[in-house]
This record gives sequence, structure tokens and C-alpha cells, in this order.
Amino acid sequence: MIGPTGVGKTEIARRLAKLAQAPFVKVEASKFTEVGYVGRDVESMVRDLVELAILMVKSEEAKSQRLKAEDLAEERLLDLLLPGEKNLADDKDSSTRDKLRRLLRMGELNERVVEVETQDTQMPNMQVFGPQGTEEMGLNIKEMFGNIFPKQTKRRKMKVSEAKELLIETEAEKLVDMDKVQTLARERTEQNGIIFIDEIDKIASREGGHGPEVSREGVQRDILPIVEGSTVNTKYGPVRTDHILFIAAGAFHVAKPSDLIPELQGRFPIRVELDSLEEADFVRILTEPNNALIRQYQALMATEGIRLDFSDDAVMEIARTAARVNERMENIGARRLHTIMETLLEELSFNAPERQEKKLHIDGVFVRERLSKIADDEDLSRYIL
Repeated sequence: MIGPTGVGKTEIARRLAKLAQAPFVKVEASKFTEVGYVGRDVESMVRDLVELAILMVKSEEAKSQRLKAEDLAEERLLDLLLPGEKNLADDKDSSTRDKLRRLLRMGELNERVVEVETQDTQMPNMQVFGPQGTEEMGLNIKEMFGNIFPKQTKRRKMKVSEAKELLIETEAEKLVDMDKVQTLARERTEQNGIIFIDEIDKIASREGGHGPEVSREGVQRDILPIVEGSTVNTKYGPVRTDHILFIAAGAFHVAKPSDLIPELQGRFPIRVELDSLEEADFVRILTEPNNALIRQYQALMATEGIRLDFSDDAVMEIARTAARVNERMENIGARRLHTIMETLLEELSFNAPERQEKKLHIDGVFVRERLSKIADDEDLSRYIL
């Protein structure tokens, strides 16, 4: 993906992953270093992806066990609500227990306080000095020493409603089969995983081969076998990268895709060029998404009881200002909308709690009054926008 900053390269990749329900990880190519230098090892991107897949699958498995976990949590809550009544706890037909169960399900006991035991493994602080990458090769200190140190239980007082959620999570976690989770996560990583390598242009060598240029080429050569297809050792077992989708992206202002080593260029056969965003794009970005900036600010002001309305010409004026500032200064794409909106509503945000008038209509005139002077003054706009 070739396109200027703020054009939506990462967002496209994230949406792809969301649609495919695939584990997705974003890494910056410039953070990696050639083997032998201090810095991140390129294989860590695959390990990060596996960790993410583990969390995804574990969460799905816990959800599938929720009904069973709710029943177990309910029994534990009833035990807490009937302290010392061992005979009642054993007697399923106990009228007291059944009565409490009904009240619990109706939410009548939500405000009652109970004392819940939670496990807490006390680990002494320790720092391990060793060769680079030992923590990534599966040497997890907590896992190695977790069984040696005693598991301590803490007693916490909380409302029944909070205790119920905590107990459901605890019980669901106990019901999850971690061996199954690891197998599924490895499989999902290998078959559906997406790795987004950003700033790929930062490791492109530019004419000559002196100083840091050599290291840049070394990083490319280290990335090559992973993109090509190899086996990476993780603490959950070996993971093959043959079918992982790799998406590389960069602005390529200075470097060109042809500056990458030929072998790496050939491993990214599909090239997409993204154009800079224009005024019409900004209007759509401000209004169409569910979490559009205008909706975010309306929700933020609603917390202070203020109703914020934007007219169509106000949205057009915001988009026009963003496009104009991007042209005159550095083009940072849709990110410019954040700074424009913040500047536009800065005064309102600070004065919202004391404001008497609870309804505010923002039109094109309001936007021009607040932004035109700043946008036209180059010195001011450099610092404010």
C-alpha cells in the first residue's frame, strides 16, 4: 500500500481483519533491527500475532461456556449469601436457598455486599539478563516460577452484582480448555493471520550502502524468509507463516518501492496506490462512520447536558478548512480533522459545565469565525492546527 500519512492504510487493513474475523497485528518496520544489533527481532511479529490469536480464541471459548459458568457462579454466590449453612448448601431443595435464588435472579439482592475470595500469585520482582529474545522463545518467568511461589487469596468486599460478574468470569476461565485454545489459535494464525508492516519505506536503502543503509538492508533480508514462508518457534509451538497475509505500507515520499531489495518486492505482488484525501472525503469521514468525529463530540457534550447540532454548511466548512491547511502545511490527511475539531470546540469544551444555554447550533458562520483567522495566519496555524 502506497499512500501519504492519514489516508487510511492501517484502517483498511484493520477492517479487512475485522470482516474476516482474523487475528491482526500492526508492526513498524523501523522498530526492527538486523540480527546482531540491539532492537526487536523480526520473528517477534509472528509471536505477537499468536498471542493475539490466543486471546481471541480464549475469549470465544469463555463466551461459549458462559451459560455453564453462570450456573456455577450462582451456586457460589448462594454459598456466600448463606454463610455457615453447610446443610442448606448441600440440600438442593432447601426452601431458604430456593427463595434466595429467586431473589438473586430478580436482581433484588444486587445491592447486598458479599466477601469474595480472589487468587493472587505473589511474585517477587526480578530482572533477568540474558541473550536477546529469550522471553520470546517461550521462557516466560511467571509461568516458570508461578507454581513455586504460593498462591495467595485476597478477600474483597463488593456488591452482589459485581461479585456475580467476577465469579462468572472466573468460572468461565476455569472451564476453558487451554490445550484446545492453543491448537485453535495456532491454526487460526497460520490460516487467517494478517500482519500489517507499516513504514516499510523507512527500511528501503537509498543509493549507496554506507552506515545505517547496510542495517536497513539487513532488516529487509531478515523479513524476507518470514514473508516467503518459514517456521517460527513460539511458546505455544512452531507456527508456519506460508499462509499468513502480509500487508506492507509506506508513504514512499523519499524512497520508492523499487529501492527495496528485489526479492522482497516480488513477495508483495499486489500494489495499491492511495490518493490524498480531498474535501468531499473529509465530509464523508465526518458524517458517515458510526464513530464519526462529529458524533463523538455530540456524545461528549451530552455528558454535560449540552445538545450540539451541526448544519450541512458547518460540516462543509470544517472539511474545506482541513483541506486548505493540509495543502498549505504538511499533509497529514484525515488526522487534520482531529486538530480542526479540537480548535473549533475548545472554548465550548472548557466552559461546558458552567454554560447556561444547553442547546448549540453550529453553522458555517460559526466555523468561519472560529477558524478563518487561525487557518489564514501561517504562524498561528503552524502551532494550533
